[in-house]
Amino acid sequence: MFTQEEYMDVLGMRSQGWTIAEIARETNYHPATVSKWLKNGGPPPARTTDPELLVVDQRWGSRIAELVEPPSRLLSTSIFEIIAAEGFSGSYPSVVRTVRALRGPRFRPAPQVSVPIETAPGEESQFDFSDCSARGQAWDLGDTLWCFGAVACWSRYLTWWFTTSVDRQHTFEGLTRHFEELGGVPHRSRTDRMGAIGTSQGKRFSLHPPTIEYAVHHGTEIKACQARDAKRKGKIERPFRELEDSFLEELAVLGPPSSIAELNATAGVWLAKRVNGRVHSVTGDRPVDRLDTERPFLAPLPPHRFDTAYRQPRRVHVALPLIEWDAVRYSVPPECLGQMVGCRVEVDSGVLQVTWGGRTVATHDLVESPHDDVWDPAHRQAAEAAALGRTTVPLRLITGPLVPRPATPYANFDVDAPDLSARYGAVGGKP
Repeated sequence: MFTQEEYMDVLGMRSQGWTIAEIARETNYHPATVSKWLKNGGPPPARTTDPELLVVDQRWGSRIAELVEPPSRLLSTSIFEIIAAEGFSGSYPSVVRTVRALRGPRFRPAPQVSVPIETAPGEESQFDFSDCSARGQAWDLGDTLWCFGAVACWSRYLTWWFTTSVDRQHTFEGLTRHFEELGGVPHRSRTDRMGAIGTSQGKRFSLHPPTIEYAVHHGTEIKACQARDAKRKGKIERPFRELEDSFLEELAVLGPPSSIAELNATAGVWLAKRVNGRVHSVTGDRPVDRLDTERPFLAPLPPHRFDTAYRQPRRVHVALPLIEWDAVRYSVPPECLGQMVGCRVEVDSGVLQVTWGGRTVATHDLVESPHDDVWDPAHRQAAEAAALGRTTVPLRLITGPLVPRPATPYANFDVDAPDLSARYGAVGGKP
């Protein structure tokens, strides 16, 4: 349909002597349409709809405008879910049209053409971390908040896990949870060049020994992308955009969680409904259904779960039954004095376990440094009993008259030679 701007261009061409056929070829309109609108003095007015018949009426239009008002970054999908819960009965496309009219298109053309990378069932999963610390600080969840994301590339089945660190133990824990939710292990696990799992040297990336141990335990190949090649793991990068612009934005509007545990529970429900339980725009199927097809192609989970906990040996003090963990000293039984013990803290558990000789001898709740020594009452009672009941070597009394101490200790004075045999007895059978 002609627009007013196009009509003005047509008038300019006509005034320059262009024929109707030439104008039609230039504007891609039929010559009869160009001729008709020139005779009528312009295009017909735009059609209008009775406001009473609009699906997005004044009420819902005002509500949508409120939801898209900066600094909000809510997507049309999130806005539709919110107002649908509030009673909106219209369609999703009607919401999209309203949002675009208010905010404009969301994406611009890419600077260059890209080709999607196809993977076979069970071939690959991709994983990475996304920094959500700004949200965590705004919601009083701590100074650091990270989201570990992993996706099965063929089925597009997505998992999220919110935590407080991106170290090796948390990386292993997040990937293990992903494998457990899939019900198997893919042939390859791809990520970027994380310093927690390996070392970069030029184009070469070498895995740390614990990472190799983890990969062998699960029978998967941990593969790192080349530097500045984020598109190679785009199947996990794109969902992070949805994490920030949909899930976290919705929580900011509807009410933030009170803890990381609540955040993880909410994320699990949200993913099951809005991602894994909804038809994927690329595959045309629900990820949860494709996972049922992909699962037979996955390697089985190992018989024993990989221990992702923090594990370090400690030497107990030779005089005090204490070991140090993160600059705080914790008690152990007195019989462990001077012994080597094992310390273990599960990821995000906040509990320290101390083992000695294959058995657990102490369990403490972790405290922040600086802090006084943390004692188990039983350990302190046993240590005090051992200290008070300790026997000492008895002192031998010196017999004989006491020699008065001189007024000047270091002055010269005459004394009688002591009788050593009378004081200490015969030595070697001789008086």
